[in-house]
Amino acid sequence: MKLSLQDSDKAVLLDQLGEANIKFQKTYPGDRPDRQPVHTVYGGANLFKADTCVKMGEIALNNLLTYAPNFVELARALQFKNHEHLPHLEADVAALTAKLDAMSPEDRKQEPAWLAYSVYNKIVAKLKREAVEDFRVDFEDGFGNRPDAEEDETAVRAAKEVAKGMQQGTLSPFIGIRIKPFTEDLKQRGVRTLDIFLTTLLAETGGKLPDNFVVMLPKVTIPEQMTTMVRLFELLEKANGLAPGTLKMETMVEATQIIMDEEGRNPLMRIIRASEGRCVAAHFGTYDYTASCGITAKYQTMAHPVCDFAHHMTKVALGGTGIFLSDGATNVMPIGPHRGDNLTFAQLRENRESVHNAWRQAYHHSTHSLINGFYQGWDLNPAQLPMRYAATYNFFLSSYDDAVFRLKTFVERAAISTLTGDIFDDAATGQGLLNFFLKALNCGAISEDEILATGLTLEEVQTRSFFRILEGRRAKAAK
Repeated sequence: MKLSLQDSDKAVLLDQLGEANIKFQKTYPGDRPDRQPVHTVYGGANLFKADTCVKMGEIALNNLLTYAPNFVELARALQFKNHEHLPHLEADVAALTAKLDAMSPEDRKQEPAWLAYSVYNKIVAKLKREAVEDFRVDFEDGFGNRPDAEEDETAVRAAKEVAKGMQQGTLSPFIGIRIKPFTEDLKQRGVRTLDIFLTTLLAETGGKLPDNFVVMLPKVTIPEQMTTMVRLFELLEKANGLAPGTLKMETMVEATQIIMDEEGRNPLMRIIRASEGRCVAAHFGTYDYTASCGITAKYQTMAHPVCDFAHHMTKVALGGTGIFLSDGATNVMPIGPHRGDNLTFAQLRENRESVHNAWRQAYHHSTHSLINGFYQGWDLNPAQLPMRYAATYNFFLSSYDDAVFRLKTFVERAAISTLTGDIFDDAATGQGLLNFFLKALNCGAISEDEILATGLTLEEVQTRSFFRILEGRRAKAAK
């Protein structure tokens, strides 16, 4: 076969291209396989206790059982698929529940009520087991501007409570603090709180941090704010005997200037780079961002179109970088207007309608986020937690069969392409498909066994890396 190109000429060009490709791959490695919490609960630092997350779970479960004592009530309130065919009488609901309880998981899936039944029971189990996945001890909006002496005392007390929670095993799997922003008027206060909190915490724990600890820096608008945090981290690590790079941070997208700067460019990538590898996530601040767009308070909701614009700009800027993205919060709390033990029937009904209305708003907001690729959001009250999981579990379970088909097909195709050396390109795409199941697994929507329908083995799933899966299959194929 006659060719026009010399091997030496091709080698020079392809080597140059290889350098560029590798640089691109390092910048955009794809979705990170690490566990991402489905939410972050922000709570005022002055209220934080070692057992706060445990108590939040109890409140959340009580709220669910009070206003949706069975899966039919929840399905009807949120208008789940096939809810119109569910029974109304208590006896009929009890009979249907008993029937579903007695079925095998495979048979249960053939029933029209399967989805609503499964979502409800998974919510109850989650609230009992791990209601809060991520908690931020908040020294910013959730705490407010207080006298310096009060914030100093709160920082010490909150750090001691975190240390106590570490000892008792009552902290959420992910935890951190949100300090005040590094604006000119608040930078001193933010640094002081960070120093007091970390110094106290490390002294109490013998130099140990909680698992998945992170510092949230809010209202970031310029890269220099991130760089300053990095330098402060280095000083704190050195002073407290922490290994370099131990301290991690998050940033917040809550001003128009972080979406587009004075030169008409999106500065998010430059802001992330300024963290020198320490920034792991970017959270959207619904109410600050809408306010920065001039939206009046009445219309400052997650459903406003300006939020979708910011979301898409953030996804475009940071997609494929491995930075976790989080949506904002719903500010309507599912709490009835009437309190007390001797409420009238009309008051009880008004409470139920008020809570169900707030549930629907939170459910639709969270579902909208999931559809748009934001797998994490904020919660501000324990009564919101049931709806976080209702939206999350409904999203994953209703998409499960389609996702199984897609990943199974991809695994089969990848098994062929591994023989031709296309391992990296397949891994980048496959990781995105695999992460759907990893996210569903992490939050309790599915079990490990339910991933096996994709054609992966349990050992392959546990690697959490499609790249490693393909490497392993290539090694087996070569034998």
